[in-house]
Amino acid sequence: MRPARMLPRPWLSLALLLMWLLLNQSLAAGHWLLGAVLGTVLPLLLQRLAPMPVRRVSKPLKLLRLIALLLWDIVLANLVVARQVLFQRQQLQPGFVYVPLERDDELVAVLLASMITLTPGTVGVRVELAQRRVLVHALHLTDADALVREVKNRYESQLLEILPC
Repeated sequence: MRPARMLPRPWLSLALLLMWLLLNQSLAAGHWLLGAVLGTVLPLLLQRLAPMPVRRVSKPLKLLRLIALLLWDIVLANLVVARQVLFQRQQLQPGFVYVPLERDDELVAVLLASMITLTPGTVGVRVELAQRRVLVHALHLTDADALVREVKNRYESQLLEILPC
């Protein structure tokens, strides 16, 4: 068996090995061996579940910047949601809004919905690729247009640069 076929996703295999070692908090040889087996077998078994081909990232530094921005937004959103839930519960105005997508790119749409969901206070409820939109629920929605602009400017535009067609 060729190495490329044995390790279809080498970075995923390495990540699984490292995650296994971190979860077990041990560098014993047995954990290295079991982590290596899991890192080899799981990507092979899950290969059929990955319908989207892996695409190259065109701007890796921009990707790192986007990840840092997302992590920062997660921290800030946690503080905002905590304040809203603790002190402004009666004033919350939950609501749904559609965020239109620039193109019908399945990977960008799923990543955008995931980023929205990771940020406390918002959930990417449904990706409607045929209509080129993502349904978003917000815990406190006072200005739907502002939320759409923020999602498109902060996340979607950068995803489109990082993952060109």
